[in-house]
Amino acid sequence: MKIYLFRHGQTYYNRDKIFTGWKDSQLTPLGIIQAKGLAQKLKSVRFTVAYQSRLNRSKETLKEVLDFHPECKTVITDDRMIERSYGKLSGQQHTTIIKKYGQAKFDVWHRGYDVRPPGGESFADVYKRVSEFAKEMLAKIRKEKINVAISAHGNSIRIFRKVVEHTPVAEVVKWQIPYDKVFEYTVTDDTITLQII
Repeated sequence: MKIYLFRHGQTYYNRDKIFTGWKDSQLTPLGIIQAKGLAQKLKSVRFTVAYQSRLNRSKETLKEVLDFHPECKTVITDDRMIERSYGKLSGQQHTTIIKKYGQAKFDVWHRGYDVRPPGGESFADVYKRVSEFAKEMLAKIRKEKINVAISAHGNSIRIFRKVVEHTPVAEVVKWQIPYDKVFEYTVTDDTITLQII
């Protein structure tokens, strides 16, 4: 049983270092190339269920992948795996926030685990919804003996990895989640192992 977890391709907000959160920034031309690259990496595997968030960057990336997977008849939109909400920071450039509030405040809002940006979510908040999703999905995989694909976001992937890999917070907040890698988990009744492809 396998989980294929991947990040959407680069968006215009990603490229321009703008807090995106739940705003619906579109894939750049490079982002489309990255999505097609993920599709090629996953071309020879099989899965019957795929998950996406409501945001177009998640859907468009998954669409590229699904072009090679007619066997996948079930696509589920589950916003427990949506990007972290940056609240009032969403749509603002990183440099603007640094100039207005200082580097220390930017750092704690950007990567502090327990600190919420104004009107947004902390990583700890994201943990609650992602851990619930992971628990339910793993139970489904083990019961139905299926493979799944998940088109997710940088911060929800960080937290999913924390949940599944039991990684300390100090390491989780330092991770850079690439656009061109797949986190392939092999699931048994007792264990979960990771390979990055």
